[in-house]
Amino acid sequence: MDENIGGQEHDASRESGRDTRSRLRQLALELFAEQGYEKTSLREIAERLGVTKAALYYYFKSKEDIVRSLVEDYVAELDELIDWGKQQPRTAQTRAEIVTRYLDIVENGTAVFRMLHQNQASVASLASVKERGELFKERLDAIVDLLAGPGAPLRDQVRAASCLMSVSFGCMHYLPRSEDHAELRAALLDVALELADVKPEHQPAR
Repeated sequence: MDENIGGQEHDASRESGRDTRSRLRQLALELFAEQGYEKTSLREIAERLGVTKAALYYYFKSKEDIVRSLVEDYVAELDELIDWGKQQPRTAQTRAEIVTRYLDIVENGTAVFRMLHQNQASVASLASVKERGELFKERLDAIVDLLAGPGAPLRDQVRAASCLMSVSFGCMHYLPRSEDHAELRAALLDVALELADVKPEHQPAR
């Protein structure tokens, strides 16, 4: 009985830690976007969240650590999508699912990329940001291969890349001004699926 109680307490503590880390990252992201990366301090993040600076240091030693964790999570989601896609048959339904999952990832990561774009001068020297371009290029190539097929003709590769870029640009450009998120998502998905050569009968239910 005592062991069960101890295990439950440990699980609760771990869950609380994950929640604190998540809230720290979300608040930092909001402050970086609102007032700039340079003007935001770790002390301010801690005070806004109501934790000590020492508690914040337990999760992140610097602002760069926070940015790195945000970028790494985004890349990890792309890796998970790529791993899944490689195990699926090369069908229209698979392409439709890849595009839909990619849209989910980009939607969730748009705030991160908008913050990086808004703070280009401040974050340009960060190793995590320097690596981002190359990391994303590798993943983009892998997803293009999943959509067009390895060794596909250049036109098919460009079409697949255009599909992914339409999702990325559409989210970055229209999400902040969209009053109807569902309408925007449907429009982005329609265009992307058309570029991925997915016929209406193969498109996922909405």
